[in-house]
Amino acid sequence: MRFDILTIFTGYFDVLGYSLLGKAIEDGKFDVKITDIREYSLDKHRKTDDAPYGGGAGMVMTPDPIVRAIEAVDPNHKARRIYLSPRGSTLNQCKVESLAKEDRILLLCGDYEGIDERVLELCIDEELSIGDYVLTGGELAALVVVNSVARYIDGVLGSSESTSQESFSEGLLEYPQYTRPEEYRGLRVPEVLINGNHKDIENWRQAKSIEITMRRRPDLMAKTDIGKFLPKKPKKRRK
Repeated sequence: MRFDILTIFTGYFDVLGYSLLGKAIEDGKFDVKITDIREYSLDKHRKTDDAPYGGGAGMVMTPDPIVRAIEAVDPNHKARRIYLSPRGSTLNQCKVESLAKEDRILLLCGDYEGIDERVLELCIDEELSIGDYVLTGGELAALVVVNSVARYIDGVLGSSESTSQESFSEGLLEYPQYTRPEEYRGLRVPEVLINGNHKDIENWRQAKSIEITMRRRPDLMAKTDIGKFLPKKPKKRRK
């Protein structure tokens, strides 16, 4: 998979060189290309914004540098083109897994008061939001999209279980995790995790996921079939 990120603040994305994502990029598991929109401005000062028609606070990013950048990076429209915007549909686990099936994703980062609407009409496939709040620009949102989607690319994480047994993967929040030592400041690891009975461990984890989800995110419970997580009753044998 390839991510193309269009921005006027390229330094934001230096963080992609760290941790698991940095190693995965280095190993060629996926690719990220950062494009500076300013490079496509015809203004001698590389200006990319102007005052909004109709008045109002702030500045709006002008269409030509953005459109020229998109056409240069994705001339044949092979990428799924996404504009990070608070008015877009909300990013969730279902959307993350859907995006992970794309071969190429283009992420456009707006700044200031946003971008000229004609860019969206001419070039963009969808608007996407990471939550019901407003950021100073789309760069942090783009990082969230790359981070969440890249985890589903083969080889990025050490184990497929890392994505199959985490929060939201089954509609529930994740169960508690423990490691050594067995006791720390008077708090012990639950005995069930130490006894080695894998079925008991699985049942405990499912029960804890349900308990935590009911307490912290009851809205998720309404969307989840709890029956599939409950232990199956043994079938009665026919005489």
